[in-house]
Amino acid sequence: MNRQKTLSKNSVGWLKEGVLLTIGVTIVSLAVFFFLVPSKASVSSIAGLSIVLSNFIPLPISAITMILNVLLLIIGFFTCGKAFGAKTVYTSILLPLLLALYEKLWPNNQSMTGSAELDVLAYILLVSLGLSILFNLNASSGGLDIVAKIMNKYLHMELGQAMSLSGMLISISSALVYDKKIVVLSVITKKEDELKDFILHKLHSGATIYEAIGAYSMDTHHEIITIVNKSEYQQLMRFINQLDTEAFITVYTVSDMRYRPKI
Repeated sequence: MNRQKTLSKNSVGWLKEGVLLTIGVTIVSLAVFFFLVPSKASVSSIAGLSIVLSNFIPLPISAITMILNVLLLIIGFFTCGKAFGAKTVYTSILLPLLLALYEKLWPNNQSMTGSAELDVLAYILLVSLGLSILFNLNASSGGLDIVAKIMNKYLHMELGQAMSLSGMLISISSALVYDKKIVVLSVITKKEDELKDFILHKLHSGATIYEAIGAYSMDTHHEIITIVNKSEYQQLMRFINQLDTEAFITVYTVSDMRYRPKI
């Protein structure tokens, strides 16, 4: 009897996790399809790399994402073994399948905001929600996490550094396709007033501030998001390095940001 109750509880637990995993991946897929793809941004993700590769490979983005994720899973299983469990396999396969579904349902998908900048900001906010659900379940959407674990094992790099390096390489890959670049920076720092003042009055640029809550600690922070060109980016990075060496910075390289009216 006790064994049956235990099995029943385990089944409910697995079902709950499966539902939450599906919700998390669905949110990520919606962010990618409706905001990342129309923005033509090469961000630090496998989806971002797929957008770049779609300019050279005559396949839909969903198919390229599936191929990349399957290849990474195979490499991951051979190199890292048990580090890749059922959750990673499930999320890595489900994401491109959902993208393929959206491509069938909305074949002429275009920007919902009419602005590449707003598309990227919407993507950041929505994908952060989806990933927070996955991270709370000790899961991910695959892709770069697999690359980072492989680099961690064979290059002896910290996971955070491996994620940053692989993401940076993907962002740089957009240079193969696009000529003009605009950089989106997301910064979390204890010295947000000084940073905000520098952006507004020194760079004469704008910024958007969001409330960010850590999934594990539940601590509340303010996330400052700004869009700058290459020159401003260099100035801003120098200032942040001097201001707060512990600042958490995420960089997105957004390409071809000119607004094209719908015809």
